[in-house]
Amino acid sequence: MAHAEKVFKVKNGKKTTKYTWRCRYKRPDGSFGSEPGFPTRKLAEDWGDRQEAAIKEGRWIDPELSRKKFGVFVHEWMAAQKPRGRTTMNRWARLEGHILPRWKDAPLVSINWFDVEAWARTLTCARSTTKDCVQLMSRIMNGAVDARHLIVNPMAGRRLTGLPADPAKKKADEDQVATPEAVLELSRRLGPVYGLHIVTDAFTGLRYEELVGLHRDNTLLERRQKYDGGVFTCPIIRVDGDTGVLAEYDVRDEEGKRKAFRGLEPPKNDKSGRDVDVPPFLAVLLEKHLAEWPHEFVFTTLSGKWWWRSHWHTILRPAADGREARPKARGNAVKEGWEPIMPGLTMRDLRHTHDTWQEQIGVRPVLGYEQMGHKYPGIKGTYRHPTPPMRQDRLDGLQALYERAMSNLGWTSIWES
Repeated sequence: MAHAEKVFKVKNGKKTTKYTWRCRYKRPDGSFGSEPGFPTRKLAEDWGDRQEAAIKEGRWIDPELSRKKFGVFVHEWMAAQKPRGRTTMNRWARLEGHILPRWKDAPLVSINWFDVEAWARTLTCARSTTKDCVQLMSRIMNGAVDARHLIVNPMAGRRLTGLPADPAKKKADEDQVATPEAVLELSRRLGPVYGLHIVTDAFTGLRYEELVGLHRDNTLLERRQKYDGGVFTCPIIRVDGDTGVLAEYDVRDEEGKRKAFRGLEPPKNDKSGRDVDVPPFLAVLLEKHLAEWPHEFVFTTLSGKWWWRSHWHTILRPAADGREARPKARGNAVKEGWEPIMPGLTMRDLRHTHDTWQEQIGVRPVLGYEQMGHKYPGIKGTYRHPTPPMRQDRLDGLQALYERAMSNLGWTSIWES
């Protein structure tokens, strides 16, 4: 049974007559725990009785664990998680950039929604980043509940309100969606090797990591689907879990040191593993590229190495944004001046572009979701399935976009021979 002991205060190394009470109680393992600082015997004994009752009922939380610092528990929680590498990197970016500077030394039990919401309103990052930070904190606090450090997560089910205006400027629609003509002009500017990256991204909607991790063995396979007494066929690009997609992120060792990782990982979820139907013109371009391309992966540097995002950025930016002419100089080749085609264009914008084109040409939602690697929402995602006529309509629509753009540009081929 819990009992109380006097704890005399010490001043200048000598025990005084003033004292508080310390509770002694039996822990689940049979050892005795203690909790100091009670002003009276009764309060100490009552507190101890509550602990022993909670222990008997299986709902006891160790007070020492509840006082663990948030920053210490973060490292325990992160070590227990096994998400994709880039997700881990993004979580550490949120933690080190925003969360830990404020909450690192806070005891878990001291964190409450009032303080968290007030802190969130002071952040000057984008609203989406602020929400990500709060959601991540809540997940960590859920982990503290699951690890029996806390009885309840005070952040569970709470919603942020009163956030300041978002300082991040959102791109206008016209800056996120390219015209087919702009895609082809950019592709011609980059040439038949790098330009094919752009065309393929815009006309298939592949994610950047799916595109740069595409193996030639998964390119121009054939879809075969029974229909109308025959078989519907079309060329496809396969995103699967065997070859995987290219991942690029920072890995931390046990001491917290970072090392860049670049390698193949499975797709991010079940829906991301898919077969993407390829329109006829793109199938011809890919077939020609593969016949001449000596490397294992379809979209790499000229030497066959995987692209770093930052390296590809240096290729895309001047092509999209334009550049000034540079005369020939020692160590530098001459460069012609380029007018802007679509300043600020990114590979993610090309994925936006493809899905917007799908809507424009009337692709059925169940097929559009499948081709983008998204889950069709609701019960209809279980009952509805793409059919060959739906697929053919999509391919015809994408082919028509290409042919109309080529006609508008007055071109007979994207790359001049």
